[in-house]
Amino acid sequence: MSIVTRGFGGRRDDPGDDVPPGQFVTQDFPVLSTGPTPSVDEAHWQLAVHTETGAVNRWSWDELMSLPAEDVTTDIHCVTHWSKLGTTWRGVSLDTLFADVETSADFVMAHSYGGYTTNVPLQDLLDGQSWVAYEFEGEPLEPVHGGPARLLVPHLYFWKSAKWLRGLVMEDDDQPGFWESNGYHAYGDPWLEQRYS
Repeated sequence: MSIVTRGFGGRRDDPGDDVPPGQFVTQDFPVLSTGPTPSVDEAHWQLAVHTETGAVNRWSWDELMSLPAEDVTTDIHCVTHWSKLGTTWRGVSLDTLFADVETSADFVMAHSYGGYTTNVPLQDLLDGQSWVAYEFEGEPLEPVHGGPARLLVPHLYFWKSAKWLRGLVMEDDDQPGFWESNGYHAYGDPWLEQRYS
């Protein structure tokens, strides 16, 4: 079941070279989800990274808040053709979270509260490319946008930035997540219009 809220509309004028091909610029922040918004209490929120050896690194909300945070300004691009430019976020870099994670796996399956999954190559999560974001435009991240914390991987289509993040599971093979199993591209580069498989 898809839930679509205000701000989601049809095609707009071509914005030129500032956004990937096939995209239009929106000032709103459309909400698209595969199901209802889960209620995640920060007191019970937890993020876990599971490696292929069975090792688990965990962070509570307070532990996440104690880690060095970064402010990020970036464009985001949805596979449904909208782009939002110059968005500002605050969160913890995946480089920080993976500093003590020992893995030789090449892929990650992101798991969300509510059951959503999406696959991402590990190399796309490191080297300053992704964050666990908990603020948007200077305010706590709203639940409809993935709060209290979501994955932010802005160089890929936005379905790769899993809302309501709860876990990252290391994988030796590139297994498809929810949308990838339903016909979306395994990687999702917006500049190459990798919308569908």
